[in-house]
Amino acid sequence: MKRIILPLRWLLPCLLLLMGSASAAAQCFTSSPIPDGVFERMQGRSFAEGCTVKRDELRYLRVLHYDDKGKVQTGELVCNVCIAQDLLEIFEELYKAQYPIEKMRLIDEYGAKSKSSGADDDASMADNNTSCFNFRNVAGTKSLSKHAFGRAIDINPRYNPYVHMLQGKQVVDPANGAPYAKKRTKKNSPMIITTDDLCYRLFIQHGFTWGGAWKTMKDYQHFQK
Repeated sequence: MKRIILPLRWLLPCLLLLMGSASAAAQCFTSSPIPDGVFERMQGRSFAEGCTVKRDELRYLRVLHYDDKGKVQTGELVCNVCIAQDLLEIFEELYKAQYPIEKMRLIDEYGAKSKSSGADDDASMADNNTSCFNFRNVAGTKSLSKHAFGRAIDINPRYNPYVHMLQGKQVVDPANGAPYAKKRTKKNSPMIITTDDLCYRLFIQHGFTWGGAWKTMKDYQHFQK
C-alpha cells in the first residue's frame, strides 16, 4: 500500500490535537479540491474511463481516526462536494469518541498493479477498508452506484457486510464477513454498526440513509445521501 506523506504545516496542528488541543481539530480534518497527485492515482481506476462525474464535483478529505489496535492513523477519502462537510463533522466526532475504523485508504490502491487496474471493491471490502468514491455500477447490474457519484460511503465493510440473495442463495460480501452477517452485536466486534451505534446515529443525524435498514437486502456498511 502507498504511504501517505503529509506536509509539516498539516502535521503540526494534528500533533497538537493528539496532545489535547481541540482548537487544532479544524486543521486535521480537511477538505480540498482533488490535488493533481491524488487525481493521477485515481485516473483509470476509481475515476474510470467514461466517468461522468467532473473532477471539480469531488473533494479530497484527510481525517484522523483510531484503527483496530487503538492507534491514531491518517485517513484519506474522495467524496462528492455535497457531503464533504458532513463527513468531516462525522469523522471528527468518531475520532473524539475513539471509534475504531481499521483502514481508510483510497480504493485506487486495491488491485492497482497497473495504471489501468485498481479500485477493486471486493479487495477493499475484504481488507476492511473504509471508502467512498468509485465510479462503478451496482454489483450485478447496469445501474450506477451512489459510490459512482461519491455520495455513498462504506464503513468497516468486513464487519458490516453486504447480504443479498443471488439465484436463490444468500451471498455475503466480502466473504470473510460471513461471521458478522448474523451475529450483529458489539460483543462480536466494536466495529459492527447497529442502530444503537454512534456511527449510525451520526450519519442519520446528517441526513444519510443506512443500507442496514433496507428490506430486500442488507448492506450494513453502506450510508448514502
